[in-house]
Amino acid sequence: MKTYLTTTFLKHYKKRILPHKNLDKKFQQRRSLFLIDPTNPLLKDHQLAGDKKHYRAFSITGDIRVVYKKEDERTVRFYDIGTHNQVY
Repeated sequence: MKTYLTTTFLKHYKKRILPHKNLDKKFQQRRSLFLIDPTNPLLKDHQLAGDKKHYRAFSITGDIRVVYKKEDERTVRFYDIGTHNQVY
C-alpha cells in the first residue's frame, strides 16, 4: 500500500509527535502494522462521523490518532495526527 502525507499531517507530526521519541517509535510501528493489515484490532480503525464522514482514523496510542482517507485499493492519504481533541 502506498501512503501520501499532506502538508497538515507533516506539520502536526513534526510538532506533536517527533519531539517525543516514544511516540515517534510507536507511530512507526503502527504505520507498519497499518500497511500490512489495516483491519488489525490493535489499530482500532474506525469510520468518522459528521463533517468528517469521508475519513477514517486509527490509533497510535490510547489518545493519539491518525486521520486518513482511502484514495483507492492501494493508496491512502494521511491528513492529520494528534490527540483525539486535536484531530476531531
